[in-house]
Amino acid sequence: MIAIVDYGVGNLFSLLCSLKSVGAEAMVTGDADQLRQADKLILPGVGAFGDAAEKLRNTGLDRVICEEAANGKDLMGICLGMQLLFEKSYEYGEHKGLGLLKGEIVGMEGDIPAGLKIPHIGWNALHFVKPSPLFDGIRENDCVYFVHSFYATDCDESLIATAEYGKELTAAVQKGNVCGCQFHPEKSGKVGLSILRAFCEG
Repeated sequence: MIAIVDYGVGNLFSLLCSLKSVGAEAMVTGDADQLRQADKLILPGVGAFGDAAEKLRNTGLDRVICEEAANGKDLMGICLGMQLLFEKSYEYGEHKGLGLLKGEIVGMEGDIPAGLKIPHIGWNALHFVKPSPLFDGIRENDCVYFVHSFYATDCDESLIATAEYGKELTAAVQKGNVCGCQFHPEKSGKVGLSILRAFCEG
């Protein structure tokens, strides 16, 4: 069973549909016991880092996620959910993340060429940095769909793929049983479904 963490942030329905389309048994839940019983966890998220981190703390689900990851359960963060895996974010202030991965979240403004629009919205090619089972069914330069204004940096130990948007930005990360995608696999067609399938079956 794949459990999608429901903490009031994220478009959960499309992700649930994508998981079911690749044959995964999946549910959306904010119940701590159900998250503990699940085989794997997915942490989604859209919106502001600080608000999402506060909601996780207020529900106590931050502790559950960290405990389950520490016990070796596979965890995938998607978009803001991936950013929450890191130590901190500088999105509208400084906010503490889950600290499961080393690195921090910074804004694109001032880091990418001035002519490029922020947020970064659209399809971009993946450039593999390190091998990962998540990529077993896809190829270098396959495209995925992004919507974000902030990105992970100082995360070399977990970086597995980048995407070019004025500079190489973190696209995917993995360290042991903890992984994440800055892009939306549930909105990335066959490539995204292949990545979700690899996570579910791995």
